[in-house]
Amino acid sequence: MPSDKLVLGFDTSAAHCAAALVCGAQLLASASEEMARGQAERLIPLLTEVLHAGGHGWADLDALAVGVGPGNFTGIRIAVSAARGLALGLGIPAVGVSQFEARAEGLPRPLTVCEDARRNEVYVQEFTPEPGEPLLLDAADAQGFAAFPVVGSAAMLWAARTGGQVLAPRYPLAEAIARVGARKAASPQPARPAPLYIRPADAAPPAERPPLILP
Repeated sequence: MPSDKLVLGFDTSAAHCAAALVCGAQLLASASEEMARGQAERLIPLLTEVLHAGGHGWADLDALAVGVGPGNFTGIRIAVSAARGLALGLGIPAVGVSQFEARAEGLPRPLTVCEDARRNEVYVQEFTPEPGEPLLLDAADAQGFAAFPVVGSAAMLWAARTGGQVLAPRYPLAEAIARVGARKAASPQPARPAPLYIRPADAAPPAERPPLILP
């Protein structure tokens, strides 16, 4: 993708609604709002505000980039669904960017990205320099991992167990998503965004038998 392409990145994978507009290497506008719920209602107005703050409209966009997780199941679905719908309506590509890719953006490698998965667990992915397999691990289990520099929400915990150096992300999450997405969208046939679920869903199937559907 040429450096002057306009890309809107956004994320609702956690308790926030965040967006950033980039054109090549330049950040034009960004916004991030903390919220435990209400992302579905707030997302499109926030994207519109970021576009206007950057001096552009929907028709000016060349691509969309969306955070696909890991994170909150509902939040991920909100953003991915919005990206697919907007891409279809605008006739532009939408690409998915994992939180691992976003945290690693602009940082030297080898590198370990470690994100808080709650329940005394962490999401981990190593970049050496190519990305390894994303994993869900017990927070106390650091065996088998090299002492690479660590970045992410659980970096302090992981570095304390591995002896790795703690790094700060180079870019805020939404901006990093937009920057990674700009490169991905340059491919001839970029894949549609899809949720990255590492932990199985908590929801259990209903105990009652489903109703009989008559032919």
